[in-house]
Amino acid sequence: MEYIALFFTGMVATTLGTLAGGGGLISLPVMLLLGIPIHSAIGANKVSNTVSAFSSFLYLLKHGQISFKESFWVIPISVIGGISGGIIASILSSKYLFILAIFLLMFAFISSFFGKDQFQGNQKLTINKISLPGLYSIGIYDGLFGPGQGTLQLYLFGYLKISYLRAIAYSRLATFSSCFGAAATYITTGHIIWSYTICLLLGSLSGAQVGVRIAEKLKPKIIKPLLRVVTVALIFQIIVNQLSGN
Repeated sequence: MEYIALFFTGMVATTLGTLAGGGGLISLPVMLLLGIPIHSAIGANKVSNTVSAFSSFLYLLKHGQISFKESFWVIPISVIGGISGGIIASILSSKYLFILAIFLLMFAFISSFFGKDQFQGNQKLTINKISLPGLYSIGIYDGLFGPGQGTLQLYLFGYLKISYLRAIAYSRLATFSSCFGAAATYITTGHIIWSYTICLLLGSLSGAQVGVRIAEKLKPKIIKPLLRVVTVALIFQIIVNQLSGN
């Protein structure tokens, strides 16, 4: 029964994660409720996110939403950002990470009410004074803390006037990049419980494909309200986890 629960958890969490980020809102608490050790739960999420994120990116790449030529530079920036975040995390206390997470998510939430952009732009992602430090900073955040990384990326791409489907493709590529190293670490340190991880992975692959197909049909005006709901839920979860000592 727990294997079936993990499959559907992966499907639902990755569908949400593809559309607006925040899939960890669902997957991690469910895995902990099932009695899976915290490191094994995080590792399973990293492994499944690596594969499912790349499958979403490939789908949008094959359907001509983006080209690899315009997006490949996202990979090293996200990887370097994640490494930088991991180094900084070893220095900062958890209290400061908590404050940073809340600040960034609240800033993104408030900023979403300014401007009329609704992910209807036709811009391509290029290296400029906003995109480069923006992606690098979110990579650092992912290495530091993590929850809401995909949501923050979508806010950034919306600000850059990139269409919703392009934004998802870039976000999935960045997620793949940042999770790849983390997944390798959890595998090599022996924290992966493969029976659970494979069930979550199969569900995540299904959710990734469901998510991109739903995204193709969503009206742009729905995207920002969806992001705001996910952002508020992320802030609430982070505060609850901090107060409970998790």
